[in-house]
Amino acid sequence: MKVSSPPYRALTFPSKDGLLITADYYPVANHKGVIVLCHRSHCNRGEYRETAPRLNHFGFSCLAIDQRSGMDIFGERNETKKRAKEKELPTGYRDAKPDIEAAIDYAFELNEKKPVILFGSSYSASLALLIAAKSERVRAVIGFSPGEYLKGIDLADQIKSIRIPVFATSPKKEINQVSNVVKHINKKYVTHFKPEAEGFHGSKTLWKSVKGFETFWKPLEQFIKKNK
Repeated sequence: MKVSSPPYRALTFPSKDGLLITADYYPVANHKGVIVLCHRSHCNRGEYRETAPRLNHFGFSCLAIDQRSGMDIFGERNETKKRAKEKELPTGYRDAKPDIEAAIDYAFELNEKKPVILFGSSYSASLALLIAAKSERVRAVIGFSPGEYLKGIDLADQIKSIRIPVFATSPKKEINQVSNVVKHINKKYVTHFKPEAEGFHGSKTLWKSVKGFETFWKPLEQFIKKNK
């Protein structure tokens, strides 16, 4: 029986401090752009095994990374976290910022030196917004369940200068949390999807196993296609 090959290939590149990052690249021929996919806490690049191929159908290549703040789950080892531990480097939420910044730079090259879309989940959604407020290499940012997770940082205040399109959403119980995060951003840049479905924390709400998952996909697809 012929076994089909996965829709991604593994690769590595250095973080801003030299730590080697493991990532999965889901390429699309003649893509419309590149989306950088960042996982939630206690997770790894495997969070996007189901999601990235669907994003490919919108015409975008995807780069799903292991951040140093995460863990082994979904049958995958967080290789970046493993290397960070071996080097006795800190692995808190804020410590993952240089990993995401390096991934943006790497994806920028994959995208023929054009700005990319940055996609975060939980704490990485917060980091994505923080980075997007200052990066000229990000053309739009997507945040699933962003919150005030970054110790010592008033995220809502730090991202008020964002002048690129933002898509923010969460499970129903986190709507107010997300509203508080994006409250200072000019409303013309923000698409805050407030679901009726209960949903799930982070980008896992896009998984088929989550009740109401399609209600999150519809506005996300509209946002991505609008910002192609």
